[in-house]
Amino acid sequence: MTEEDFKNGQVLLIDKPLTWTSFQVVNKLRWEIRQRFNIKKIKVGHAGTLDPLATGLLIICTGKQTKEINVYQGQIKEYTGTFTLGATTPSYDLETEVDKTYPTEHITKELLNETTKQFIGDIQQKPPIFSAIKKDGKRLYELARKGETTEIKSRTVTISEFEITNVNLPEVEFRVVCSKGTYIRSLAYDFGLALNSGAHLSVLRRTKIGKFSVNNAVSVDGFINDLKK
Repeated sequence: MTEEDFKNGQVLLIDKPLTWTSFQVVNKLRWEIRQRFNIKKIKVGHAGTLDPLATGLLIICTGKQTKEINVYQGQIKEYTGTFTLGATTPSYDLETEVDKTYPTEHITKELLNETTKQFIGDIQQKPPIFSAIKKDGKRLYELARKGETTEIKSRTVTISEFEITNVNLPEVEFRVVCSKGTYIRSLAYDFGLALNSGAHLSVLRRTKIGKFSVNNAVSVDGFINDLKK
């Protein structure tokens, strides 16, 4: 691709690596494009944050395509991953340590499959306290890391598909298709409650955004290598 291609607008499908923030991916790609073509400025943005502990599809837009970011953000998404049952964490994932443990002896495959049905359709969901949502100008995770508590309003999200794909207790693998704004960490927490137990998210991978699939994405290194050709 040429400098003009990037400025006119590209939609790049990147497979985000574990531990990277979405902004780190954007900054890395922007820097590499600027270096490759010796340009001072190029617009680069992502269409939907992935947590550092998640991997998978990140849509990166350049140049004039950055105007379409909201369109891509609004599309339905598919995730796969793992819930670990019998324990909760304050962040609902592995960012924080386990704070409570719960029984799992009563949990069967039948109960798991039956419980997923409670979450199909429009549901009320509270975002995690460890999230990037802003309240009074500060991101919630900034307050959470200081130990401050705050009331979070629930929001309506839509889950069109939710299936358990493998059970090896305490780990349960899943696939979810959902609307913009759905927190899979919150789904893990709520799913644990619905099982009369507890749960947290231990693995997460975004596999689809609208018509785009992670199967067509490249790694950050792969993009950089292609750029240098």
